[in-house]
Amino acid sequence: MSANPLTPQPQATAPSGQASTPTPAKTDRKSSAARVQLPTDEELVLKVIPLPRDCNANGDIFGGWVMAQVDLAGAVIPARYTQGRMATVAVNEFVFKQPVRVGDILSFFSKLVRIGRTSITVKVEVYAEHFRLQGQYTKVTEASLTYVAIDEQGNPREVPKPTPPDTM
Repeated sequence: MSANPLTPQPQATAPSGQASTPTPAKTDRKSSAARVQLPTDEELVLKVIPLPRDCNANGDIFGGWVMAQVDLAGAVIPARYTQGRMATVAVNEFVFKQPVRVGDILSFFSKLVRIGRTSITVKVEVYAEHFRLQGQYTKVTEASLTYVAIDEQGNPREVPKPTPPDTM
């Protein structure tokens, strides 16, 4: 039977009869990773908390799960411009900077990089904060993705020209 991690466990006793000091199993990435400020020139497009079902055998969140979330977050800004169907056509760059852990609060920030004739490229940055230590952020992932506007048959189509804001 395994111990419940939420129940306090008895301390091990040293041979002299005194309680020994437990040693941590591994160092915390948050203590060694640089804490950063959140970007002010990018838009917060998604927040999500990974769950135990999203873990790999090492206890970290699957990279593929993070990639799927980045793809969803990256699609938010292009969807405003395409005014219809679109598809991810390229992952131009994807860098895992730090591992993501169960219970981290992930904040996905995105910004428009380029609007082409049929495609839109965005930058996505992902920041993690501990659930219990909110307000301290670590950049865990950054990516560049390109989406293409498509018609009902799945063929590329032109991205509609953005209309200038109304002026009064």
